[in-house]
Parts: sequence; structure tokens; C-alpha cells
Amino acid sequence: MTACSGPYSALDPAGPAALDVARLWWAMASFAVVTLLVVVALWLYALKRRPGELDAARARRIQNRWIIGGGLILPISSMALLLVFGIPIGYRMLPLPVAGQQVLQIEVTGHQWWWQVRYPEADIELRNELHIPAGQPVDLQLTSNDVIHAFWVPRLGGKLDMLPGRTNVLRLQADQPGTYHGQCAEFCGTGHAHMKFTVHAHAPDDFAAWLEGADRHE
Repeated sequence: MTACSGPYSALDPAGPAALDVARLWWAMASFAVVTLLVVVALWLYALKRRPGELDAARARRIQNRWIIGGGLILPISSMALLLVFGIPIGYRMLPLPVAGQQVLQIEVTGHQWWWQVRYPEADIELRNELHIPAGQPVDLQLTSNDVIHAFWVPRLGGKLDMLPGRTNVLRLQADQPGTYHGQCAEFCGTGHAHMKFTVHAHAPDDFAAWLEGADRHE
């Protein structure tokens, strides 16, 4: 439980996508704990119960109940329940159009072992840092210049692979202004552990001022 908070904790969400991921994680963890407790209880019962004499027909019926219940009904219902919650969460993470709003586009390219960040509309280029407006969705155009990387800001959203020659789009949003930390989540060579970056979320007016005053290339 000591890892439930901190700059790299996915269980300390600061954005809508990360909140959905955290809620799903807690639901899955709770279900796993309940399942474990039931299995342990049945195991203890099996150890303590006295063996009785059963005729072959009754023994076969009991065996079939366990096979059907534990081998079919339980896993099928568990997967169905996961899909019922997981599919809507995945849908909300898609970079869908936002009614009445133009979503900011940012290009992020992974290199061994640094991040190239471009704001194409403002002709701004940064290294290992992003600036975004808080409370607004942002679409990141993710690609790689060399090997497979993975873009991940645990407190703001899920992670997405960055593939050479292909562009994947990640919807990101921070609820409040602040600084959030990110990390490459795909082993990409000897410098992988140090391939980090920061996301600075500004109030909308402060972000507009940053765009106006930022160096075109840093």
C-alpha cells in the first residue's frame, strides 16, 4: 500500500483516463482477493472434512458441478464482467472529437534515449518536457526514430507504444495544474532507465502565455 501514491503511481490519478485505470485496477484487485479467500476457505474445508462414502453416481454429480462451476461459469462470468467495465473505459480513452473544441496536437518522437516534443502549430520544439493546458484534452502523436519505446505518464493516463514508421495517438488530460512525471515503459537499450520526461500542466491562461513566450527551439 505504500506505493499507492507518488509521482510514478498509477493509483494516484490526476486525470480522467488515469482515474478510469485506477478504478478498474482496484475492482480487479478486490475481485482477486475475494476469489483467493474463497479458494483458501474451500481448501481448508477440504482438509478438515471427513471423507464419506459416496456412490459412484453422486460422486460424479459433485465432480461435474465443480467442473462446470469452477471451470466454466466462474471464468466466463469473470471475463464478461471485466469486458463490461473495460470496454467503455477503453472507448473513453480514444482520441475522439470533442464537441465545440479544437484539441491541441503535440508530436512526440522517441529517441535513444530522449524525447523530442514538437508543437507544429506554434513551431516550438522541446526536449524531455511537455507543456499542456490543464482541464483540457490533448492529443499526442507518438512515433519512434529508432526502436520501440512506450510513452507513459502514470498519473495522467495509460501507456502507448511508439513504433518506428508508425504514429499512434494518445489522449492525455490533467485535471489540475502541476508537474507530472513520465517514463519510457518499453525496454529500449542501455539508457532505458534514464529515459524520463516531465509534463507541465498550466492553467489555460498561463499556457497561452507560455506559448507566446516560449523559445521556438529549446
